[in-house]
This record gives sequence, C-alpha cells and structure tokens, in this order.
Amino acid sequence: MLCQNRRVPRALFSVYDKSGVVDFARSLHELGWGLLASGGTAQVLRAAALPVVDIADVTGYPAILGHRVVTLHPAVHGGILADTNDPTHREDLSRHDIEPIDLVCVGLYPFASEPGVDLIDIGGPSLVRGAAKNHARVAVVTDSSQYGPIVAELREHGELTAGTRRDLAARAFAVTAAYDARVAAWFAEEHATSEAGDGSLPNYVTLRLERESPLRYGENPHQRGARYRIVGQRSWWSDAEQLAGKELSYLNVLDADAAWSLVNQFSAPAAVVIKHANPCGLAVADDIESAYTRAHDCDPLSAFGGIVGLNRAMTEATADALLETFTEVVVAPEFESGALEKLRTKKNLRVMRARAPFGDGWSLRGVDGSVLLQDRDKPSADTSQWRVVGNTTPTDAQWRDAAIAWVTCAAVSSNAIVLVRDAMAVGIGAGQQNRVGSARLACQRAGERARGSVAASDAFFPFRDGPEVLAAAGVSMIVQPGGSQRDDESITAADEFGIAMVFTGTRHFRH
Repeated sequence: MLCQNRRVPRALFSVYDKSGVVDFARSLHELGWGLLASGGTAQVLRAAALPVVDIADVTGYPAILGHRVVTLHPAVHGGILADTNDPTHREDLSRHDIEPIDLVCVGLYPFASEPGVDLIDIGGPSLVRGAAKNHARVAVVTDSSQYGPIVAELREHGELTAGTRRDLAARAFAVTAAYDARVAAWFAEEHATSEAGDGSLPNYVTLRLERESPLRYGENPHQRGARYRIVGQRSWWSDAEQLAGKELSYLNVLDADAAWSLVNQFSAPAAVVIKHANPCGLAVADDIESAYTRAHDCDPLSAFGGIVGLNRAMTEATADALLETFTEVVVAPEFESGALEKLRTKKNLRVMRARAPFGDGWSLRGVDGSVLLQDRDKPSADTSQWRVVGNTTPTDAQWRDAAIAWVTCAAVSSNAIVLVRDAMAVGIGAGQQNRVGSARLACQRAGERARGSVAASDAFFPFRDGPEVLAAAGVSMIVQPGGSQRDDESITAADEFGIAMVFTGTRHFRH
C-alpha cells in the first residue's frame, strides 16, 4: 500500500444517472486521481477509455443477490470511514490492506419515478452517509450540478476546502433524508390499511421540506420568510412561473394560493378576488372578462390591493379592466401576449402563470410544537344530495346560484355568509365571532343587490335570528348544512318569509 502522505487520492463512483459522470471522472483522472466504480458505472467509464478499478476487484466479491449487495464491504466502507489522523485507524487499514477513499460520487436509484421494493437503494445511501460522516477527510458528491465546481476548486487549490466538504456533507444528508421520506411516504400510503384499518390517519408521517423560493419577508417586514415544498407531494407552485413583477411576499403566496384553489372549483369561466386569504369577489360568466368585471364589482373597495385568480387565459380586454385597480398578484393558466405586455407596464404587479391544478395532498397547519393534519376540504357543487326543507321549492336559477355560493362559502373564514345573485357574489361576511354578524356584514356589502340573492352559510344557524337578517335584506334562498337542535326554528322562519331553504348535510368551517 502507498505511504499515507504520498498516496494517490481515490474517487469512488456509483451513479444511477450517468449524465456528466464521464467528464467528471476524466477531469479527476487528469488531476492525478485514481478511479473506482461499481458495476454499470465502471462499464461506462471503461468504455470511455478511463483507467478504472471495479469495486469487485477491491472487495474480492462479485455483485450478488441481483445487485442488492455490491459495495457493502469493509474494503469499501473502511476506506471511506477511516480517520487517517488516528493511529489505530491507520493500523487497521494496514492490517486489512484497505486503501482510503477520498471522494464518493453517488446517484441513488430513482425511487420516486416508480416506487417499489426493488428501487429502495441500500448501498447508495450507505456510501453517502459514510462519506458525509467523515467529511473532515472525504468529499461526498450527490448531484451532477456539483461536478463542475468541484473540479474548478481542485484545479485552483489542489484540494477541497473544509468548508466545501462540510457543505457537500450537509447536502448529502439532506438527499438521504429526502430519499427516506419518499420511501416512508410510499409505505404509509401502500400499507395504510394494515397500520390503521379503522380508516384513521397514519400513525407516522414523514415530511421532508425543501426550500423552493425565498420571500421578500414573512407576514410582516421584520419576519423572515421562504416557501418550502413538501418533497414527494404534488403542488401547483412547483410548476408555476412568475412572468412579471417584484418578488413575492409571504402574504402574496397565501392569497395567490387561495385564489388558485377557489377559482379552479369552477368549470365555466370564473374569476375571484382575494383579500387577506378571503374572497371579496367571485363571479362565473360566459367569458373571462365578464367574470373578472363582475367579481371586482362585488366589493371594489376591498379589491384594491387584492389578488386575482382566473381559470381561463388572461385576455387583453381583461388586462385593461384589471389595470384600472391596483392589484398585487394575478394568477391565470395563460396570458395572451398583448395582455402580458400591458400587465408588465405595472412593475409591482406580480404575474403568475399556473400550469397545474390545485393539489390533493393533506392540509397541514402548525401549532406550538405540533402540526395539525387533516384531509383537504373539498366542497361539492353537486346539489343532487341536498335536501329541500320547508314549503318553498328553489328555481333552476336559485339552484345554480346556491352551488356557486356554497363552494365560495367554503373558502371564506368562519363564521361565513356568502350572497350570490346571477352567478356573482354580491356580499361576503367573513371571520365574525357569530353568524348573525357575518349575515349583517354580507347584507350591508350587498345593499340592494341582496334582493333575490341566494345565501350560503358554512355551518348551521343555531337560532332563527340569522335567517331573519337575511330575509329582511331580500334573500330568496338559504343553503346551509343543517344539524342544529333548533333547525325547526330556522325552517319556520324561512317559511314565514317565503324563502327556500336547503340542507346540504356538510359543514365547511375554515378557521
């Protein structure tokens, strides 16, 4: 074996994705490094005329068990984990004829592409973790984007700095943690029935968060903020593209998320205006320009500084209408070139193109030291299971408005009341400590537009006072979950005022 202070540094390669690995290995070889590689990676390097030693020649064993065991051997892991400054480690290396390994380049099996037992990598994570643990001496490479900077630093300094090795190790542990999280999530999903056969949520949920974009600040300028994605979970944000405007803030993200979630509940052209995570306007129409104009007209005062969501491409005419009011963010699936050109004249307007529908993952919410987890609430506009109570039967137009009001109401902070007339929200009462307060607020904002409208309540009316407020404003129909011990009082009040009442049987609190 070579003397420790004069030996040739060695790099071990074991990558599933071979992109760029030949050039990386060639650069190391030109810098005087020895090359080791396993199986398929060794074949690729050898085909490129690089002098590479196969791991099988180091361990004395061929790959066995269908390649389940290739690198799991003391001759490999001893060379990675050895502290060459420790005399006892040097004695062990000499006694067992093990040479140190100075760089480990690993690309894990692509488990996420086709989850299954055969793609659960064992040897790869072991190599990565061993090298990362011993980063004081060993560099660990886990992504092809690291190849170029590593070669550049070696050419300039002849070695990698301690800081570089530490950064590589931090990234390596993040890679193995994310990989394990994907495997754990797959097991939880595949074997949920055996773990919690009663239909409850799983006992263990492994979350891996990866920072996807910085934010200007948090809820307030003195708070730091960033958006992290849950690794392995589908999100429309990952495919979204900001086409114009300054950097998003924490509240921009919250409101844009609320806008995209709600507007995608409708199949017909729809527009929503969000303010402080609550809709202050929504409309469904035959075209997107009409939908936006009507959504804005629900509450023009609150629309100032709001976030707009569209479920159709932004047209030039819609852009002209939108630019009449100061808007923070607009989210749409596409933008006509002329519309985008006009929107870009407002430098502070963030323009977001959303390419994916809203995800179906769990809803997570943090409390001190804990996380609340639940299924995502999905209000249904299917009125076939709703039950008419009382003596008045809704008209077809009222059924249409009731469905729109019901879906919109589920997106409003409780206590929530939404008034809809002619497929347009005309009054929204949100976040009040009692339902009567929300009813009064919605009616106040609607004014004369409340006459003939349909009112939706996210939960039942515990007393008849709420329906009385709505009836006095001219509401023609009320849709609510029902289920109060005093349901009869609400039904009686509706009959007295000659308005229709429908029970959905489903509550949609949003705190």
